[in-house]
Amino acid sequence: MQSSAPADLVFTGGPVHTLSPARARATSVAVRGERIVAVGHDEVRELIGPGTEVIDLAGKLLIPGFQDAHVHPVGGGIELGQCDLSGATTREEYRQRITAYAQAHPDDEWIIGGGWAMEAFPGGLPTAGELDAIVPDRPVYLVNRDHHGAWVNSRALDRAGIDARTPDPADGRIEREADGTPTGMLQEGAANLVGVLLPQLTLEQRIAGLLRAQELLHSLGITAWQDALLGEHANLTDPTDAYLATAADGRLTARVVGALWWDRARGTEQIDELIARREAASVGRLRCTSVKIMQDGVAENGTAALLGPYLDGCGCTSDNTGISFVPPQDLQKYVTALDAHGFQVHFHALGDRAVREALDAVAAARRANGFSDTRPHLAHLQVVHPDDIGRFRELGASANLQPLWAAHEPQMDELTIPFLGPERSAHQYPFGALLRSGATLCAGSDWPVSSPDPLQGIHVAVNRVLPEAPAGTGVFLPGQRIDLGSALAAYTAGSAYVNHLDAETGTIAPGHLADLAVLDRDPFAGPVEEIGATRVEQTFVGGERVFARGE
Repeated sequence: MQSSAPADLVFTGGPVHTLSPARARATSVAVRGERIVAVGHDEVRELIGPGTEVIDLAGKLLIPGFQDAHVHPVGGGIELGQCDLSGATTREEYRQRITAYAQAHPDDEWIIGGGWAMEAFPGGLPTAGELDAIVPDRPVYLVNRDHHGAWVNSRALDRAGIDARTPDPADGRIEREADGTPTGMLQEGAANLVGVLLPQLTLEQRIAGLLRAQELLHSLGITAWQDALLGEHANLTDPTDAYLATAADGRLTARVVGALWWDRARGTEQIDELIARREAASVGRLRCTSVKIMQDGVAENGTAALLGPYLDGCGCTSDNTGISFVPPQDLQKYVTALDAHGFQVHFHALGDRAVREALDAVAAARRANGFSDTRPHLAHLQVVHPDDIGRFRELGASANLQPLWAAHEPQMDELTIPFLGPERSAHQYPFGALLRSGATLCAGSDWPVSSPDPLQGIHVAVNRVLPEAPAGTGVFLPGQRIDLGSALAAYTAGSAYVNHLDAETGTIAPGHLADLAVLDRDPFAGPVEEIGATRVEQTFVGGERVFARGE
């Protein structure tokens, strides 16, 4: 033990899952100030003094705080205050929620919100007419659950001047009737044709969204995260100023890495601006040391970049292979330059072609610059060709998992598998193969796309079945399940590694920051089918309690 001076906080009565390879389990932990000073068993109690707060774990598990390696907190927090359709799954539920929101906000110029599920509509495509019947007098803009498309009404189409003569943008698609008339569904970059018209959020609204999100994330045991998009993109307002304001005045209690948005309409000339933003936007617990490159879209709308063509609704080969937003040769040049300037690159790579293009770009950077400690990572990884599995370890590129997506549910079974075909469908979310290959795994939620609860994600990583799935639901690619310890490591030590926070967080060890979470049970002691029922009781950042259930 470091010192005999009394600790400020002692956890006792274990178990403690340290994630440390030297001592995986303990029963007691002592904290002084913001740091852990002792990890062990009964001997740690010697640090209890008259002013020490003692928490009897009584069999509840103490773990390092979770870290979300890919999340959009400000947008998620803002959406919680808008027309929130998340959690609902039917057209009737959406109709009721939209109607209620419009009636409750009669003075809003626009009805804005999102979170709807594609599987609620035939082909995943809602129509303007359905919204016109609910809100005929104001424009409506509702992003879908994956945030890669927007459902709009006729008023919104008219405001944007979108009609049968409007061409598709290079990075998106306007869904149309047979005669070319827009249906009201705008995919990828096409959503921005309306999105640019949305009322601008104030700084106060962005701060409120961030603080609302931080409260939610702390309640789920999350003590740090990587914000996957700082910058202007589509209709998204840059949240950097909200982070800077709260980091400067201490309201930002989480540790945050910001991924600066790469403008794919520009080239290497933007790197000097990114360097300046990195220097200006590193305040308090905020560091903007990553750059986000979105290489493709999503499989459900046919914009994920694939090595071969999608199938059509009849099961025949189509002429669509998705979209590579950045030409591969340009991507290699950009990533090499960013790596040379010490930036981590955070890729959105969902289809197997996008994954390969991202790995090729990392390989180019390694050849040009050598192996530096930039720790690139690829997020989403829905379809990974088997030939590329081993390249993650070889190139030092981390696999950033969103485990909640790796399960049978309507969006997977109705809108994805039929259009990928059986061979590619078997390559989806290969967590087990990546783990066995020696790749570094980290994990995130992509909230508000899906739940930010790490324990729900861990449940799916281990079971490949959603926690709420009906009895008898099939296991999704059972060979890609991973064990509980590895899943927990991805959400803690793995994400701390990707966030360059692993020297002080991600494991429970003397000298580390006391970023900790107390669970309501020890999930290692129960059946894996019950992992998803686990809840967080308390969360600490730097030894300060930032969440306690019931308070």
